[in-house]
Amino acid sequence: MKNKKLKLARVEKELSQAELAEKVGVTRQTIGLIEAGGYNPTLNLCIAICKALDKTLDQLFWEDS
Repeated sequence: MKNKKLKLARVEKELSQAELAEKVGVTRQTIGLIEAGGYNPTLNLCIAICKALDKTLDQLFWEDS
């Protein structure tokens, strides 16, 4: 499942995938895979992404029913 909320939050912060990746200590490809739904990030990575984007876990990673 694509993570459109993550991509939208990243774009709102005017960050490229590479810039966000550098902030959280992963590769650009990892961020791309998370956004595309091809990678299930660890909780620690989710928290780091949330902190970098000033969002909560619910705002970025909770799936609406």
